[in-house]
Amino acid sequence: MEISRNATRAVQIGSVTIGAGHPVAVQSMTATATQDVAATVAQVNDLAAAGADVVRIAVDNRADAEALAAVRAQTIANLAVDLQENYRLAELVAPHVDKVRYNPGHLYHHERHKPWQDKVRYLADVAAQNDCAIRVGVNCGSVDPAKRDQFAADDEIGPMLASALEHCELLDSLGFTRYCVSLKDSAPAAVIDVNRRFAEARPDVPLHLGVTEAGLPPDGIIKTRIAFEQLLSRGIGDTIRVSLTVPNSRKAEEIAAGRQILADIAAGRVRSVVDFGLKTLNIISCPSCSRVENEAFIDLAEQVKEMTRYAEEYAITIAVMGCRVNGPGETDAADLGLWCGPTHVNLKRRSESLGAYPYDQILARLRAELDILIDRRKDTPV
Repeated sequence: MEISRNATRAVQIGSVTIGAGHPVAVQSMTATATQDVAATVAQVNDLAAAGADVVRIAVDNRADAEALAAVRAQTIANLAVDLQENYRLAELVAPHVDKVRYNPGHLYHHERHKPWQDKVRYLADVAAQNDCAIRVGVNCGSVDPAKRDQFAADDEIGPMLASALEHCELLDSLGFTRYCVSLKDSAPAAVIDVNRRFAEARPDVPLHLGVTEAGLPPDGIIKTRIAFEQLLSRGIGDTIRVSLTVPNSRKAEEIAAGRQILADIAAGRVRSVVDFGLKTLNIISCPSCSRVENEAFIDLAEQVKEMTRYAEEYAITIAVMGCRVNGPGETDAADLGLWCGPTHVNLKRRSESLGAYPYDQILARLRAELDILIDRRKDTPV
């Protein structure tokens, strides 16, 4: 499925370029102790071999910075560094990485008397001198208290968005435009909301997408997938990270999950009801998984696709969902929705239930409902 991407600027991160129509890059982060150089090198190389375009390493002190230099000497992977709370480490680590990530909410931890603008100016200078990109990483749980105080206590999105936009404005004024932004939350809905709002305000800035603290698979993958489907399908997002709670030996699963999500979105295989911005018939279906209660769901999705070809000139969305876990809620936004149980398929018109039908009867019933929608729209076909 062809998706029109936001026309963001290009940002080079080592051998990879994000934005400006380049393929969406997949990232991960090491979970080893950075000072354990052998373990960190092994994990960086494992992630790179699994298809990671960029691998991030956390640095919290000078010993970590020294270890990072040793890691750099043993890998050709594109490396990003997470400065954690000590922004002053930038000058020690920048010579060894391709991107520096800082959190606006952590800048106040050191040298509290110094304006945050001076600290960002320092980071931009260090990055420019060392041929590094920057990621402005805004997290819901660590927004600058001064920024949070400007908004209502129950407004989680406002402080994040304002902080990101403020930092972009400053970096632009400094003449440093080789940066991307991330706005992360543990709730997929918040991730969708804040990133859509940012993309509307700054469509030129590449976005790094992620759901922080997503948790254990498969739930962590599902939560991340929902956010990514809603954003990437609208052309929002230039690089992604799937954050999973897995042992070090399984970190490569983050890359596999990210690649699979990208492939599924490109093919229209999604779990949530996504508006791809199409002005023609839009059929979406979730990937088959262990939750599917009847494998006939897979054949049904194919049959729906074939049967509805006659309606391809009409902007109608049909969702085919494979289980009762995701099906009932995720068909609400579709013009017509099917969610499949063990013996029957539930048919919906948006949130309205139209009944449950055996698998061998559902296609005829779906066609009847589709014809009703077409009749209503015949005066305005696309």
